[in-house]
Amino acid sequence: MRTFIAINLSPEIKNTLSKLIKELAQGDRSIKWVSEDGMHLTLKFLGEIGKEKVAEIENLLRSVSEKYRPFLLKLKGTGFFPANRKAARVLWVGIEEEKTLEALQLKLEGELEKLGFPREERRFHPHLTLGRVKNPSNLEQTLSLLEKYRERSFGEMTVEKITFFQSTLRPTGAEYSVLSEFKLR
Repeated sequence: MRTFIAINLSPEIKNTLSKLIKELAQGDRSIKWVSEDGMHLTLKFLGEIGKEKVAEIENLLRSVSEKYRPFLLKLKGTGFFPANRKAARVLWVGIEEEKTLEALQLKLEGELEKLGFPREERRFHPHLTLGRVKNPSNLEQTLSLLEKYRERSFGEMTVEKITFFQSTLRPTGAEYSVLSEFKLR
């Protein structure tokens, strides 16, 4: 099964981001936009795991989550990866720097490495994906619209738990289901 660990977003945040996507989309078929069901902040992508690993990962998540208190997640700004306009592949909303979030992600990275999951080579850059570019040749209008929101706040939410998700790939896109959730203390 294909799995990852993430922060599930509040309905209010999902609604705000859906409105932004609706404005950005304006009929642009060169971008695969994220649905509300697919909105989350990924902390660690685990990839394919066997069912026998689930309990081991859940024990680790229970242990890690007990070490952290709930914290505020603030969404601000927009952008794209990579930073080259002609090569943009991912459109995103940013997350303001948050020490607890960074510490939690780093702790998960270290503990999961002990279970055989390699560390991510890139530095953690918390963001919420809005859309993935299929064809970057006709993006100028969308990128210009996206830049209007470079400094805008998109709300905030209190993170009270981390979620262990299963991702099932379908012809229509990935479908996510919750395997388990772990409250922060």
